[in-house]
Amino acid sequence: MDHSRLTHLLRAVQDGQMPVEEAVDRLKGWPYEDIGFAKVDHYRAIHQGFPEVIFGLGKRPEQTAVIFERLARTGLPVLATRCTAEAFAAVQAKVPEAVFHELAQVITLRVPEENERPIGTIAVVTAGTADLPVAEEAAVSALAMGCRVKRIFDVGVAGLHRLLSKRNELKEAQVIVVIAGMEGALASVVAGMVDIPVVAVPTSIGYGANFGGLSALLGMLNSCALGVGVVNIDNGFGAAALAATIVRSGSREAGRFHDV
Repeated sequence: MDHSRLTHLLRAVQDGQMPVEEAVDRLKGWPYEDIGFAKVDHYRAIHQGFPEVIFGLGKRPEQTAVIFERLARTGLPVLATRCTAEAFAAVQAKVPEAVFHELAQVITLRVPEENERPIGTIAVVTAGTADLPVAEEAAVSALAMGCRVKRIFDVGVAGLHRLLSKRNELKEAQVIVVIAGMEGALASVVAGMVDIPVVAVPTSIGYGANFGGLSALLGMLNSCALGVGVVNIDNGFGAAALAATIVRSGSREAGRFHDV
């Protein structure tokens, strides 16, 4: 249940087009559904703009599958991150339409490759090919959240001409997600080229002194460029969620301005 569907349901009851009993039946399990080992939150989409997301790491495959199936019943997009092939097999047994994005380790349902009516555009930029798993987690998550995604990969600062050739593409986005390991310098460089928000994602890619992504994290936190926000190490999903929230908020404010 999201804001649009709840509004439609209540108006149908108000206009006499839907019996109260049917509306009650549709709202069963709301705001959350207790399935013993988890409480599936069906209210999340109304107050956060997107349904509850399943974090697969640490869950048994059958647990992920049961939660996925319950969320699938809502008719809204379903997103599960940090999932294994075994988890996908369990999900697919219950929801055959589910799709596994192997590189991103993400399972989705009702997520198109390209949104017909996107809320905005997010550019996902990587320093190197080794950052692709985190980048794909961000890209697939952003698509699920209703955004158009522009992928700009392997444009790290070691070969700055590669990034400069993509300057026009960067400026077409409302938010840029920059994903980099090593020293994490790419976020500062990109932010210095544009006047839009940059969400920086440090990755655990690098040699020993990278300290599993800590050097990139500290470098991004100490960026001298304006408009850089930093999420946790390897957190592609978190970056997509923040970027989509910024885009959604901007779309809402633009609509209000247009109405005035």
